[in-house]
This record gives sequence, C-alpha cells and structure tokens, in this order.
Amino acid sequence: MDHLTLVLGYGATGRATVERLVARGDQVRVAQRSRPADLPPQAQFVACDVTDAASVRAATAGARQVVLAVGLPYETRLWRQTWPVLMDNVLAACAATGARLVFIDNLYMLGPQTAPLTEDMPLTNRAAKPAIRAGVTRQWRAAAEAGRVKVAALRPPDFYGPGVGNSHLGDTALGALAQGKAALLVPRPDTPHDFAYVPDIGRAAVSLLDAEDGAFNQVWNMPCAPTRTPRELLRLAATALGRPLKLQTVPLWALRPLGLAMPFLGEVADLAFTFDRPYRVDWSKWAATFWDDPTPFEVGIPAAARAFAAPVAQAA
Repeated sequence: MDHLTLVLGYGATGRATVERLVARGDQVRVAQRSRPADLPPQAQFVACDVTDAASVRAATAGARQVVLAVGLPYETRLWRQTWPVLMDNVLAACAATGARLVFIDNLYMLGPQTAPLTEDMPLTNRAAKPAIRAGVTRQWRAAAEAGRVKVAALRPPDFYGPGVGNSHLGDTALGALAQGKAALLVPRPDTPHDFAYVPDIGRAAVSLLDAEDGAFNQVWNMPCAPTRTPRELLRLAATALGRPLKLQTVPLWALRPLGLAMPFLGEVADLAFTFDRPYRVDWSKWAATFWDDPTPFEVGIPAAARAFAAPVAQAA
C-alpha cells in the first residue's frame, strides 16, 4: 500500500505488526521514546512521548492509520496516571488527522467470568487494572460513538512467542526451561488457559488495517489455538528442547505477600481471576469475518522455546 501506517510502541505486538507491514512493502513509521535497536531499515522512526499531546500529534502527521501497541510497565499507579492521558492524546491526534485507529488491547476489563469471553460482555470496575482498562474502553467508545474517530479494538489474552520475555510463558517459563531450570508459573498449571501467539497478533492487526470501515468502532477477540493447560504447553517446550519438564508454581494466595519482596507478583494479584478458573476466549466473530487458522501450539511453542535456547547455546 502507498499510505503511511504509524505504530505507537515497539514491544512484542508492535514489532510483530511492523514486521508484517514491512515484509509486504508498506510505509511504516514507529514512534516511542527511543529508537529501537532492531528497527527494520525500511521503517521510519520518530521520538514520541505518548503523555504529550503535541508529541503524539506530530508523530501522527501524514499517517492514514495508527496502531496503538503501547505496553506500560506493570504498575497500577503508572497505569492510573498514564492510560487515560495516553488514550486521550491518541484519540485527539486521530480525530485531527482523520487516521483510523487499531488498538491492541487486552481482556482485563471483562473481570471474572465463568463462560468463554465474548466481545459483548459488560465492563467491570472490580480491581485496579481491570477498572483502568474498562475506563480506557469507555474513552474510545465515546469518541467513536460521537463520530470523532474510527477505532477497532483487538483483544488478545495472555500472549507468547519468540523473544517475548514479559509473559507467563516468557523469561520465567520457557526462558527458564531453555537454561535447564524449572519453569515458574503463576497460572495454575492444569487449568485450561488460552494464549495468543504474538506473530498471529501482528497478522490480526494487519487484517484490521486492511479491513473496510465496517470493521471499525467495535471489538474483536483475538483468534487462539485450541485451549490447552500451561503444563501441556510447557511439556511441548521441554520436548522441543530435549529437556525434562521441571515446574514450580506460585500459589495465588501468596501473590500479595510475595509482592512485598517481588513487586511484579503483587501487581499480578488483582488479575487472579484470569488464573483461578478456565480462561477461554470466544473468537467466533473473528473467524466468521477474517481467518480461522491461528498458529498451532505444536508450531508456536517449539519456535518460542528454541528462540530462548539460542542465546544459551551460543554462550556455551
């Protein structure tokens, strides 16, 4: 395509989106505070502070579409301060330039559920991070309903993939297995739990970028491979690595006490509802509109595990 797409944020999902856009020859601009070391030479870069409205407006100039793929550090105080400002700035910039927005979101705002998660479930105000993300959802919905912007929200569950360290299947799980250590899990190992493959998230984001306007101003659940348990997935990884599966778990009741010494675990505590029951995503709406062949775990898990193992082998 001959128009410019701005990708705000170059974490795991932003990188996956940029890789797909660059591979097909699109014009891409990446915006965040500092230039990524691994930015493809075909992509433009502009420094951007998402908490500064003028900075976001400058980054958006000339872009026909924007992908919001920002990932903030996992701190409730920072989320509460930053997410509303960030979303206001991005919505204002898109409204001013006429750019469509694809927002790579999550599912926290649905709170505790016992049924598979659907796009039309009500928003929750229970617990800090889910309430913050519910507020962000209300922000973009209000702007869309007022006709100011066109927004498509893509909602993946927990994700994993090659080079994705900040994940329940990341550094402390697949990364630990690659080093011959025990994988550490917060999700209950034998409770079914959906995970999205990061390259598939990039594919889905590009599918929305390519879609007609009718796909916007609504929510889309991310397609995932058939639900498995974390133990089953780690067993696939151990087999691919040629190692025995060693596993340690963190009891959910211990998250807040352990958070005194390990703040990340304390921050995870208000999301215990995603770990204490089967966690399944209903993505039938996506399948009926776009594609229905997400990467099987038998492909994605070995690929991710081997990516973690490669630096270990090089250092040996």
